[in-house]
Amino acid sequence: MKPICILRHVAAEGPGYFGTFLKRHHLPFQVIHLDLGEPVPATPEDCAALVFMGGPMSVNDDIPWIGPALALIRRAVAIEMPVLGHCLGGQLISKALGGTVRPNPVKELGWFEVRQARNPAAADWLAGLPPSFTAFHWHGETFTIPEGASNILSSRHCPHQAFVMGNTLAMQCHVEMTADMVMDWARLHADEIAHAGDSIQTLEQLSQDLEQRIATLQSHADALYKRWLRPLVKL
Repeated sequence: MKPICILRHVAAEGPGYFGTFLKRHHLPFQVIHLDLGEPVPATPEDCAALVFMGGPMSVNDDIPWIGPALALIRRAVAIEMPVLGHCLGGQLISKALGGTVRPNPVKELGWFEVRQARNPAAADWLAGLPPSFTAFHWHGETFTIPEGASNILSSRHCPHQAFVMGNTLAMQCHVEMTADMVMDWARLHADEIAHAGDSIQTLEQLSQDLEQRIATLQSHADALYKRWLRPLVKL
């Protein structure tokens, strides 16, 4: 099996639990460090699947790797390769497929509930998951749902939390978190959580029952990742 290619945009937002999941199932993967100057692959043919992680930048920024990343997504989707996006990665997928990315009405930073949509795509992709569950969020922008895609998750502060199209899964929320990542992000963005409110949690709220929250989130991530990998392998 060719490696699953994971594109990292900043050091603090690497594969996280997704990497642990792949190792547990003995699935090969390669991390492409765009933040260290490694180039976006010119073609998806050397990868079994593509995964785009998060980052603090906007897909609308003038950054050299954004154009090639969008082109890579379009080529991968055209050949029905599994494509997965976490937060910024989901926004890249939306833009590549004709959607738009714009500021969310509020920043959403912390642990907030997401709810399943009532449509066949959600029933397929979220089978076995509860109708609503708590996910981790860290974003100020949001994506629209591209034509031909189906929204499968929403939250109080952001109606578009995940969409699917074919073998592509784009998420606004973060299911790849580890406890260390949560605390690292809280330290890196202390200025933002200092202005806590309805959609931004304090450090105390972020860290409350952290190990249990992470364990539950990762169990939900297992189900999502297994469904996403179905075209490649039975887990």
